[in-house]
Amino acid sequence: MKKAAIFFGGWDGHEPEQTTAIVKKLLETENFEVHTYNTLDLLEDKSQFEDFSLIIMNWTMGEISFPAIEGLRDLIASGIGLAGWHGGMGDAFRNNAEFQFIVGGQFVAHPDNIRDYTVNISNTQDPITQDLTDFPMHSEQYYMHTDPSNQVLATTTFSSIESHPWVNGTTIPVVWKRTYDKGKIFYSSLCHVAADFDVPQAKELLRRGMLWAAK
Repeated sequence: MKKAAIFFGGWDGHEPEQTTAIVKKLLETENFEVHTYNTLDLLEDKSQFEDFSLIIMNWTMGEISFPAIEGLRDLIASGIGLAGWHGGMGDAFRNNAEFQFIVGGQFVAHPDNIRDYTVNISNTQDPITQDLTDFPMHSEQYYMHTDPSNQVLATTTFSSIESHPWVNGTTIPVVWKRTYDKGKIFYSSLCHVAADFDVPQAKELLRRGMLWAAK
């Protein structure tokens, strides 16, 4: 049985406990043994995670120690997958450039806050997106700075933005995958709160992405 670790914490607005519970159940249905942790300090001793297949980061606007980021980096470089969603991974450690380099992007804004927008599947041939089509979301539409080496699977285009009209017409990645040494990285900017997992396409993208990333 594969093992997955979910690290959850940080800003309560992203409902880290509730979303962790959803993802834990999702992985358990895929026969993962799932361990959840509300501290990052455990990563300072990477040896206890060397037999894991997947690490999930769900820790918005937090801080991570140098030994912990070193441990996480080494685990991923060895081949353990990393996956996450929304601010739990895309806005986890704003002051840590190394983590952002691993993830391949960083949240910078969500113009007009909660709004209606469309997620466009940009790569229909990838196993993560196969058979999925464009779908609507009513949530935060993330504006992100992203790594050009990412393999982008879905995008969104900003339109009718009142608070920051100069971004109208801009297309931003929503879902991507990438590698870091031997490790596989999956990220989705969807699922601001637990209720967003009720959107079947958003939940399915994360499920497939986690399975792809797992060692």
